[in-house]
Amino acid sequence: MKYFVFIVITYLSLSTFSFPQEVIHNQVNLECNTCHTCEVPTKNDPCLIECPRPKMQKEFPSSETGPDIFIMDELENRYLPVVFTHKLHAQMSDMTGGCLACHHYNTLGPILRCNQCHSEKRKRTDISKPDLMAAYHQQCLDCHRQWSHKNDCTSCHAEKKGNESFDRSEISSELTQKTHPEVKKPVKIIYQTDCKEGKLVTFFHDQHINIFGLDCISCHKNENCISCHDPAKVKNGKQHNFDKPIMVNISETERHQRCFGCHENDKCSLCHKNSEMKPFDHSLRTGWALNKNHLKLECTACHTKDKGFTKLENECVSCHRNWNSETFDHKVTGLMLDEIHIEFDCSDCHLDRDFSRRPSCGNCHDDKNFPNNKPGKLVN
Repeated sequence: MKYFVFIVITYLSLSTFSFPQEVIHNQVNLECNTCHTCEVPTKNDPCLIECPRPKMQKEFPSSETGPDIFIMDELENRYLPVVFTHKLHAQMSDMTGGCLACHHYNTLGPILRCNQCHSEKRKRTDISKPDLMAAYHQQCLDCHRQWSHKNDCTSCHAEKKGNESFDRSEISSELTQKTHPEVKKPVKIIYQTDCKEGKLVTFFHDQHINIFGLDCISCHKNENCISCHDPAKVKNGKQHNFDKPIMVNISETERHQRCFGCHENDKCSLCHKNSEMKPFDHSLRTGWALNKNHLKLECTACHTKDKGFTKLENECVSCHRNWNSETFDHKVTGLMLDEIHIEFDCSDCHLDRDFSRRPSCGNCHDDKNFPNNKPGKLVN
């Protein structure tokens, strides 16, 4: 009986909320604590956690697969319909979070239109969720107000005049296939800070992406168009120039927040210098020069822990403890062992299993040495 009451209460509780689309709980492997913070949710106190649903969205389609444009005419009254350049905005949003920026409550399945969650009627019983007009303006105003430096309606909306018609075909043909120019990624950015010691911070943008695997959203989640191209700044010639130091105009906490995920335990002097830093060099920074085989590896092949670009043991066996004649193909070193040597254990030639040192023949031979005498043949 207790379980029946719990099920009924849970059902009543969930029925008061408008889900964007039907969620079949047993098909998406949900548990009660996925959405609820308390043990027994009720209608008056459902104790829902904040926005669990975006985590259920496994993968959104790319910005190239959506519509080029669509017409927002559900609220057409005083103003003409709004033409939304969906593809252009989707391409710009790839840097700051992608589809989730707008489709924030979308569950598994097809992408939903805004009016499937937000009511077109302003007068409604449940005011906890913005109506359609409010949802549109909350999404658009921040960027467009900064962009145009205006907050009047006509900066975005064309006011109706008499019997003026809205030519959809002309606007569609003009904006279809319109794309955002490719964003040129800087190699490095030099920040000028107000620190007494180490005023300059050199951020190697390309290395953080290509070596350390950061994606755009790691740093640019809360940014918008204005951070890159404000028309007023372009007109006054004050646009960012990555060839010279950029002043940092944000709080110290916000300034370090993006970096502390990886550098929380590092000393300030690691980043703060009095002159521009040189790019990351594994040999100089760690004391371990990567040879031709290690140079081809991804960092995570050795640094396996999350956020784990920490110092590793310099002993080869710390990574290669399980190598033997059966598990390792010696041919990848450029030397294919002959029939005699292929059965040997690694330590027979690599003393103490130290693969950084030149192999020794002394365990078996008094008159031979490597590389003058090779236990096989060289291969490409």
